[in-house]
Amino acid sequence: PEEGKMAELIIEEIRDGACLQLGIGGLPNTVGSLIAESGLRDLGIHSEMMCDAFMDLYDRGKITGRYKHTDKNKMVYTFAMGTPELYEFLHDNPACASYPVDYTNSADHIAANDNMISINNAVQVDLYGQIASEAMNGRQISGSGGQGDFVIGSAKSRGGKAFICLKSTRKIGDEIVSRIVADIQGITSVPRAWAFYVVTEYGKVCLKGLSAWAIA
Repeated sequence: PEEGKMAELIIEEIRDGACLQLGIGGLPNTVGSLIAESGLRDLGIHSEMMCDAFMDLYDRGKITGRYKHTDKNKMVYTFAMGTPELYEFLHDNPACASYPVDYTNSADHIAANDNMISINNAVQVDLYGQIASEAMNGRQISGSGGQGDFVIGSAKSRGGKAFICLKSTRKIGDEIVSRIVADIQGITSVPRAWAFYVVTEYGKVCLKGLSAWAIA
């Protein structure tokens, strides 16, 4: 239910002809499913990861790439992760183009496409706007991946937007703990200077250009 609410908030910010990047996890796939059911059209893909959501969007006729400025009409990615059907979809598919990560994740290449929309998960956000996506409470969860690259690239894109999504709380034993904290104690994946939209099941806020006092 929380993922569906966040997905609805994000879709309100996407326009026809936008170029999409989806990160790993359930929320990006939920967003993809809702986009497939929406009236959006002529979308493009420039993403580090190719996932089932993109295949579904393509099959629904939502993906054309006609408004991309780089790799026009191509779904650009570096690696794929999904179902066997996704790998069959990619095999010898001229609509898909796999590039090395230094090309796909170049902030300049990302920003070259107008209305770039980046959608990624986080584990914690603090009142300064700092975003933690790879570690929490001293425990490493994952690598940083391309999240920072796509946040910066989307922020530099004309009309672009970057969304960091997280559930507002998590459960530790019998205790409910907030993921919105006063100050991140650990690794910052996205610094506050590049924070854009933060989305929870309760709403969204654009932090871009705000002072520390305004964010808090």
